[in-house]
Amino acid sequence: MKRNLSLDDMVLFLAVADCGGLSAAARATGVSAPTLSRRMVELERQTGIRLFARGARGYTLTAAGRSLLEEAGDLRHLADRLGAFAGSGRRARVRVTAGHWTAQFLARHLNLIWSAEDTWVPEFVPTTVAMDIARREADIGIRNRRPEQSWLAGRRTGAVRYAPFAAAPGIEGWIAAPAEDAGSPSQRWIHDGHADRIVTTASDPRLALDLALAGVGQIVLPLFAASGQDGLVRTGPVIEALTHEEWLVCHHDARHDPPVRSALDAIAELLGDGGLRASGTS
Repeated sequence: MKRNLSLDDMVLFLAVADCGGLSAAARATGVSAPTLSRRMVELERQTGIRLFARGARGYTLTAAGRSLLEEAGDLRHLADRLGAFAGSGRRARVRVTAGHWTAQFLARHLNLIWSAEDTWVPEFVPTTVAMDIARREADIGIRNRRPEQSWLAGRRTGAVRYAPFAAAPGIEGWIAAPAEDAGSPSQRWIHDGHADRIVTTASDPRLALDLALAGVGQIVLPLFAASGQDGLVRTGPVIEALTHEEWLVCHHDARHDPPVRSALDAIAELLGDGGLRASGTS
């Protein structure tokens, strides 16, 4: 028996076995009856097994044919799933990795650059998970510096600025991530310069914001994230040491994938919108 049977022939075998003849299988598959006949003869040659008893009543499975049909059960389920996928018009999921506030900004304004008719849908990947764009674990990354690797393409969207915010003027304590989680520049800035004034910690950025809104302490936010946030006031100047460029990054080859290209253009448009992010980028 040939080890590597044609999957196409196996799918046709399932159709002939299910339909009990060539005419019905031809209608089901769109493959002509003569072609089906040739493919079944070739499959029998490859397996060295007589799979069908051919007669006036059609194609009847032999005992060996019934055994092969049982073995091909998983292929049947896979073929059904692939057929359903192909016919569903399902959109491609484009995996985007970004910081918490950037991902939130994109999600809140997604309706401006995306609709249900688009060929892609975003899938946001937490930055707490190390995603390797080179290995295609993520399709698009939003980063704070220009990519240095030759296989990565980058598009600058602007500069992001940060400042301290609190529920009211005069609040002096700080809310920060725990020291072991203080990996971002803004959190390191708090720990390096204000460790003795940290009132409490929160690993989740949204929880830190809620604590700040409750008056527990100050937090550091990108200006665009604080813009329009009721209950927050700025308590100090822009922290120039934290200002950084913002770059859209993807694998060079991925740029030519139509869903990824569409997502890149749409996200670049949104991140570069001077009206939406005027207070936080340039």
